[in-house]
Amino acid sequence: MFIEANGIQMHYELDGNPNRPWLTMVTGITNDTTMWVDQVAALKDDFHILRYDLRGQGKSSATPAPYSIELLSADLIALWDALGIQQSHLTGLGLGASIALAMGVHHSERLLSLLPCCCRAKMVPEFAAMWHQLMATVKQGGIEAIVENTAQRWFSESFKQAYPEKLEAVRQMIRGTSTEGYLGVVSAFVGLDVEDQLGQIKVPTMLMGGAEDKVGGPEPIMREIAQKIPNAYYTPVPGAAHIANLQNPAGFNEIMKSFLLKVSQG
Repeated sequence: MFIEANGIQMHYELDGNPNRPWLTMVTGITNDTTMWVDQVAALKDDFHILRYDLRGQGKSSATPAPYSIELLSADLIALWDALGIQQSHLTGLGLGASIALAMGVHHSERLLSLLPCCCRAKMVPEFAAMWHQLMATVKQGGIEAIVENTAQRWFSESFKQAYPEKLEAVRQMIRGTSTEGYLGVVSAFVGLDVEDQLGQIKVPTMLMGGAEDKVGGPEPIMREIAQKIPNAYYTPVPGAAHIANLQNPAGFNEIMKSFLLKVSQG
């Protein structure tokens, strides 16, 4: 489904139980709504689920770079307003989780709980250098030039060897990203800086991350983020690297569902 929000055509999907609380799932860089399929299956009986593609990702329309975390947050607020969603549980992965953190800082009144996965709260020079190089590569060679690098970075070696078909599906998802949209969302990610404001988050919060994630959201960084949010905590997902919900969906779903049901039941 498509709807106009904040000046763009946004692609979104609704699943689950309309009589239950909203749960919004935010994708990351070169992701689309298909990344959450296993989570929807696990949570559809207990939540009314909204998935959407970020500006310039998947089937949502792109605008010229640069984007900002504030712009991507405004897109989500506009989507909620267009769909009549007053409050929602909010989860995201990678850039999607960084957007979720920013939403927690600036829009806690719209959230029921916060569940950021495999993320960061502030860009640092050594991590930014990788992203600047990736943007330069895409400017020169298009999205195809970073497909393999990205797919390889997301998963552990054992997973890549055991599930070549899943790796190929991920390659196809990455290829669905427009060059303009890639440069836009990466520019937003490079400007990420909400770490010093995390104490303003006012909703129940659990952070999750792949126990084997060494780059995108390493455990020490995730634990540090959790310590800066009132009453938040971190739970590692065993047997998973950066895209933890795809590498260990059963373990990821168990942790996520337990937290969300506990929060929903008060």
